[in-house]
Amino acid sequence: MIVCPNCNHQNPDGAVQCEACYTPLPTLANCPSCGASVQSDASFCGQCGFDLRNSTLSASSATTPDIELTLPSEIEVEIPDLLPLDPLIVTEDVGAGETPVAEAAIAEPPAAEPAPEGIAAPLSEAPAAPSAPGSEPPAESPPRIEPPSSPLPTVTPLTTSSSSTQLQINQAQLFHVQTNTPVELPPQLSILHIGKPNDRIPPTIDVAGFPNSEIVSRVHANIRVEGDIYYLEDVGSSNGTYVNTMPLPPGNRHRLRAGDRIALGKGDKVTFIFQSG
Repeated sequence: MIVCPNCNHQNPDGAVQCEACYTPLPTLANCPSCGASVQSDASFCGQCGFDLRNSTLSASSATTPDIELTLPSEIEVEIPDLLPLDPLIVTEDVGAGETPVAEAAIAEPPAAEPAPEGIAAPLSEAPAAPSAPGSEPPAESPPRIEPPSSPLPTVTPLTTSSSSTQLQINQAQLFHVQTNTPVELPPQLSILHIGKPNDRIPPTIDVAGFPNSEIVSRVHANIRVEGDIYYLEDVGSSNGTYVNTMPLPPGNRHRLRAGDRIALGKGDKVTFIFQSG
């Protein structure tokens, strides 16, 4: 059996989290000396006192043997003889009265084929229309001057008051069951003290104004905030702290979830419901 460090609930072997409070459970391993079950992060065996740290270090060092790689100093590679390459172009002597093929192709371009009947040959340039005698060429029209474009009007952004735009921030709270009163939890604090006014630790959440507050200790319980997770712990109250009708032992803490019922003292007279937006 694996005992939960949070609520002392006995869980079956092999369980990963507590069946009662969902707290992660420690993993177990066997002692290499006596074979007893111990936690994997323990330093010494609880049965025989064997030092588990030395065994871990020796096992890790034994699994890395030295390996020497030897390479030959010289490696002989035989390179075969290369075959002679065939010439790509066969050259021939050109006679004195003959014209090379390449020069003839450049000197005499191919003649254009005659166009078939019924299709007019394309004209490279259209002939200019003859001008009448004594007529003057038309005068060129002056270039059109575009007026300068007016600059775009500046747009002034609309400003809204800070009161009209507000960010919605999810915030946790305690809802008092007897008076239907919500109590907001300050988000900027990492620890919240629940109790009544005193000279030692001033309460963050003062329950002196609620009915039956005489059963609540002046320093009763704390709520610790870690990121977006809230934990409840009893700090030695006289009448105890209960979560979902189950007593919360002093020194242990319970992770709060939406809908958890918190009772300060016996008899369920000062009760809060934890709510998280």
